[in-house]
Amino acid sequence: MSKIVVNGVDGNFGGLVAKYVLDLVDKKDLVFTAPKIEKLKEYQEMGIAVAKANFKDIAGLVDVFKDADKVLLISMLFVGEKRRIAHKNVVDACMQANVKQIIYTSVLSAAHPFNPSIENVDHSYTEAIIQNSPLDYIILRNSLFVEAFTSDYMRAVAAGEKTISKNMGDGRVWFISRKDCAYAAACALNNHLLHREILNINGLEPISYSDFLAIGNEVTNNNITYTKLTDDELYAYFDSIGVPRDTDGDFSKSPIQATSEGMVTFGTTVTQGYLDVPVSDFSSLTGRLPLSIKYIFEHVEDYLLGDRHPTE
Repeated sequence: MSKIVVNGVDGNFGGLVAKYVLDLVDKKDLVFTAPKIEKLKEYQEMGIAVAKANFKDIAGLVDVFKDADKVLLISMLFVGEKRRIAHKNVVDACMQANVKQIIYTSVLSAAHPFNPSIENVDHSYTEAIIQNSPLDYIILRNSLFVEAFTSDYMRAVAAGEKTISKNMGDGRVWFISRKDCAYAAACALNNHLLHREILNINGLEPISYSDFLAIGNEVTNNNITYTKLTDDELYAYFDSIGVPRDTDGDFSKSPIQATSEGMVTFGTTVTQGYLDVPVSDFSSLTGRLPLSIKYIFEHVEDYLLGDRHPTE
């Protein structure tokens, strides 16, 4: 009998991992966690072991993780020092609890010292503490979730806008669905052959944002154009429509459920080529190809960002 701990199943990404891993792993081997126990009622009723996991409480995490074969750490939504502390608490708890392997969802080019993304600071930090620990690991470096971009596209269509402004220049991205990344995480939880591995989880092909819009326009019969902005111009635009700069901001009136700081610095990352990584381990890990952008636009209602579920 194994013990596989899936954290954060109350979130968008974690909920998908929970769904997929149930098709791959016997439910008696699973432990699903969330910061609030009431979020786990559905799984408890299915006969799955559940536990409250507060990433501020190392002793509590040690109890939950005790002698686990695998623990999945899904990167937190909030950015900065509190995310790094939360991630370190999980890694420390895994070491104290005699966990055999940790799986972490990171981002492409996380270890590159010149990657300008604000998100990269937290991911490179977490990767470093995992790699410098005695833990076995699988690090999944995910490309950009396409749902953030399909959601923005459909928002613009609904608002009657004719153009979308971004600072991605002509850089290329291997856009991938969050569902594909969650499936890759589920497959990693079921994989006993990979040890101390870093995998690039890329989409089907590299395309520019202009290419992305062309596919969306062809499928949906719209005509959204691309306005290329500088970083400063894009910050000013997001400020004007009420998008918070960071995760401490107020999202109640924001038309986009993401931070401007994250989006702008990711745009810079794209422009400078840090997400055009011509290696993908997705098919080797999962046994299938990732979804195409055309397919995703053809089923776009199933590939939107959804509500944010920040937890601390």
